[in-house]
Parts: sequence; C-alpha cells; structure tokens
Amino acid sequence: MTLDAAPIDYADPDLHAKGLWIGGRWLSGRGIPVTDPSTGQTLAEVADAGLAEAQAAIDAAEAAAAGWRATPHRQRSEILRRMFIRMTEEAEALARLISLENGKALSDARGEVAYAAEFFRWYAEEATRIPGEFRRTPSGSHNILVDHEPIGISLLITPWNFPAAMATRKIGPALAAGCTVILKPASETPLTAYAMARLAEEAGVPPGVINVLTTTQPGPVTAAILADPRVRKLSFTGSTGVGRTLLAEAAKTVVSCSMELGGNAPFLVFDDADLSVALDGAMVAKMRNAGEACTAANRFYVQDGIHDAFVAGLASRMAALKVGPGTDPATQCGPMITRKAVQKIDRLVRDAVDRGARIVTGGSPPAADGFYYPPTVLTHVPPDAPIAQEEIFGPVAPVYRFQTEEQALRLANATEYGLAAYVYTTDLTRAFRVSRGIEAGMIGLNRGLMSDPAAPFGGVKQSGLGREGGVTGILEFMEPKYLAIDF
Repeated sequence: MTLDAAPIDYADPDLHAKGLWIGGRWLSGRGIPVTDPSTGQTLAEVADAGLAEAQAAIDAAEAAAAGWRATPHRQRSEILRRMFIRMTEEAEALARLISLENGKALSDARGEVAYAAEFFRWYAEEATRIPGEFRRTPSGSHNILVDHEPIGISLLITPWNFPAAMATRKIGPALAAGCTVILKPASETPLTAYAMARLAEEAGVPPGVINVLTTTQPGPVTAAILADPRVRKLSFTGSTGVGRTLLAEAAKTVVSCSMELGGNAPFLVFDDADLSVALDGAMVAKMRNAGEACTAANRFYVQDGIHDAFVAGLASRMAALKVGPGTDPATQCGPMITRKAVQKIDRLVRDAVDRGARIVTGGSPPAADGFYYPPTVLTHVPPDAPIAQEEIFGPVAPVYRFQTEEQALRLANATEYGLAAYVYTTDLTRAFRVSRGIEAGMIGLNRGLMSDPAAPFGGVKQSGLGREGGVTGILEFMEPKYLAIDF
C-alpha cells in the first residue's frame, strides 16, 4: 500500500463482495445476497460459483501444490504467523463484519476473532514440529522410518455460525502441513471467508494455495470437487445429515474425511455443585453465540436438591439479557441467522408446551424486524419431546430433574450424538467417574467453555470423525509414509 492510499475498512461488506477468490485473483460475479439478520436487509451480493468455477479452483490448487509442498516448514510457519498478526490488527473491523453478516453480539464476535486468530499462531508453531519416527523392528530384521507428507488438495466446508473460527481451524493446519485448499463457506456468511483470503494474500500466501468459492449449488459443486482424483481431503463442519451425504460422495473416490457434526450436549449439575459457578457456566455453555453453537448445552439435567434454585437463577439471568442487533455494543443476545431458524426454535418450544412443558421465561418471538428469539427457560419437558432429541441451535434451555448419578448418565447418553458435555460437581471422584461415563468427545468439567486451539476438538457416535485443533489437528492433513530400511 502506498503512503497516500486510502485505508482499507475490513468491516465494509462491499470490500469482500468482489467475486470468487481463485488462483490469487478475484473472479467477478454476483448472485448470492448476504442478509443482515438484525434487520433482514441485504448487505451485499457475492459470486455464485458453478461447475466451471469449481474446476478452476481445483486447477489453481493443483498449480500451487508442488511449490507449497516444497516450501520449508519455517517459511510456512512465518506466513501463518503473519496471518495471525494481520487478523489481530484487523480484529475490531472483522468483529463488526461478523456481527453484520451473522448477527452475533459484538462481544461474541470479538471473542470469535481472537479465538480464530489463535489457530494461525498455534499452527505457525506446529508447522515446525511435524513428527517423524525411527526405530528398530522388534525382530531386529530391519529399521522403521515413518515420515508424514501433505495429504494433498483439501476441500474445506464451513458453517455460518462461526465464519472466522471454522475457517481458520481448517486453513491453519492444512497450510502448516503443506496442503493447498479450496474453502467453501456457508452462503449465509461468506464475507468473512473472503476477508480471510484478502488477509492471507497480504500475509504472503502464494496464489492458489487458498481458494474461496461460494455457491447456491452446494450439492453438485461439492460432488464435482470430490469426484476429481486430485482432491484427497474433505474437512467438513455442519449437520450430521449433510455429513452423511458428503461421506457417501467421498467414498466414491476414497477421499480422507474429517467430520465435525451435530451435537446434543447434556449439562449435568449435581447437588454438591457450587450453584453460582454452575450458573456462570450455564450462561456461557448455553448463550455463547446466542446458543447457535454445536457445543451449546442442549439439555440441562439438575439433581433434586439444587434443581429449583438452579432454575430460578438461570431464569433470572436469561431474562436480564439484552436482545438486539449484533452491532449494538449493549447487545448480549443477537438475532438468529434466518427467519427459518426462528421458526424451528419456536416449533420446538410450542411442541414442548403442548406436551406439558412450562415456560419460566421467554418462549415467544417478538414482533420486530430481524430474526429474534428471546432467551427462554423451560421446565417439566417430557423426555420424548423433539426439543430433547434435536439440536436446538438457539437461546432455549430445557431443564430436567434427576435423582441419581446413574439416572443422570443414562439420560445424558440417550442420544445419537456425542460431541460435548458439561459436568458440575465438587466431588473429584464423581467428577472423573461421570466424565468417563459420558459418551462424548469433549467434557467441560466445572467449566462452560472448552474450545481451545491447543486442544483436540471433535466428537464420537454421530457427532463426527477425526479431531481438529491441538497437536493432532495437523495430522488430519498428512499421510504417514513408512520406509523399511536395511543399512
């Protein structure tokens, strides 16, 4: 940038609506409106990719693959480090951009940007620590050498609820491993993904290493990319239903898959828990991003002795939250992503009430512009109600009563999902016993927030395959190569 050049405002939606980002240049186009959930108004239009553009993205990723694969690990590390620095420098603008296109409260958006940037810093460090192995066979017949090589061109598909963090959690390890990528963000929140591409270019990422495309034809476009034999990795975050479809597509060409899918997180509070600590954790686990998170507490199981006090405290805190536009600094609960999302949440609440549930607070969408639903607490919800089985993805907390530890574990595990769970108790022995008994990939023990770039993120059962983040995240984008050696 020259000294007299106008500064770039990363919060400007039009800045990131220049077209598809393929091969280090913008391919102009329009066709996908991006809506501000706070108002229902269109912010900008982004390009709509078809099969030809998908092919162009693969070609660009292939053209850059050999050079990026051969780039020294330290050089890759320095580029990722610069990406972290650029994100940090533009943190406030990026937070405002996320609030505009996603609707989340500005405080949540700021937290997301800080979390998202950390993946670039973490994998800048991990890029220089890719493991290997050398040892003698037990029989003494020869030596074993194991190296790890980049898996190849990777398709990254991200959801709308964390448009920055879900992108960096995949881009960071892929680039650190030496892979080139095609990022397909959700069409509801594409502006942040294009902002990431712009920042990556400024940080020195070579053309074609990161390619970004948006489309209104995700099925055909994704299938075409996965059918190309040059594409060797799929990393997907989204619903379990879509994940199953993508696994079937990937099976046709035996593409390696990492899948972070749906959740139905139980939140267990035992009688001996510190009530104030449990309520603090409940508000984080439930209301982070207004409940639009796969790790959000979906079912609250509270033991008899503390149940009524917990319900009263949770309802009081939920009712006090300020609902409003995401960009308003005073907002604590922003709008949902779409009107359809509000309708789904309201359907689940209305069904539960029809089955005998009681509304303690909230429970009815306001008559206002934008896609709002109030923070809501329910009690006496029948265990067979859909709200107990489905991922709510909104600011609704159904609270159930339990008597014994065995009952709590049975209820917690009565789901096909196994992503996250929360346990509150001051009994250390019980804490570990219950944590081991819960079928989930991640446990928040007396803590309402578990996500961290340095920790493995992922679930069991129908909640996914593989792990993102931590020391294992980079290995998802690598293939081990074994050499049997005689000297």
